[in-house]
Amino acid sequence: MKTLAQLTTAAALAVALVAPAFAADTIDGEVKKIDTAAGKVTLKHGPAKSLGMTEPMTMVYRVKDPALLGTVNVGDKVKFEAAEDSSGYTVTKIEKSK
Repeated sequence: MKTLAQLTTAAALAVALVAPAFAADTIDGEVKKIDTAAGKVTLKHGPAKSLGMTEPMTMVYRVKDPALLGTVNVGDKVKFEAAEDSSGYTVTKIEKSK
């Protein structure tokens, strides 16, 4: 029983230490274009280290939920999170900067 408790504790500690490495970074950007029909947004942004982008750039992103596009307008300064998968980059969260 003691061994099971030790293994459980070790597993919980390992997850707690590794989880932040997989957390999405919040990226500062500006909305340049919104394509509601295609479910895409063009964002000019700074480095996105969580995506392996070390330089500022402008990119077209798919959005996970098309409803996100209704929360921002062209020209808005935003903070967003994105993830990479086999079909490219997808914005998973976006909100206007305060």
